[in-house]
Amino acid sequence: MLLEEYILNYVLLYFFLEAYEVWWQKAETLLGILARMFHYYKRNVWLFFLMQPTFYFAMIFMMLCDYNIYSVILFSLKGSDVLTKIILMKQVFIDKRVSLEVSQIIVAPIPQVLLYLGLVLYPVLIVLALS
Repeated sequence: MLLEEYILNYVLLYFFLEAYEVWWQKAETLLGILARMFHYYKRNVWLFFLMQPTFYFAMIFMMLCDYNIYSVILFSLKGSDVLTKIILMKQVFIDKRVSLEVSQIIVAPIPQVLLYLGLVLYPVLIVLALS
């Protein structure tokens, strides 16, 4: 019983942190998501990083799990997500140079289910890491 509560606490904490990120980043297109993120990025880069709580959760969780493969996968996915968005923000809003392919991708509508995919997939990695 205690192990199940332990796992549930981590999953619920992550779920709420991920829901917060989905809420503040939610937009119709990737360009909209990047614009919302760039708003905080240009105000203060540290504020931008503070608004990524699942990244810090994944980093601490990975260390608590002694670098279990599933926790490393979780951290790698979250890290690459944040880095990809930073690179795209730099290309779109700072350099103002984007390839034709990327420009077509960032203005295409995003299916709503895709925004909520992390609420399902990442908790599975947490359960696997703790099992």
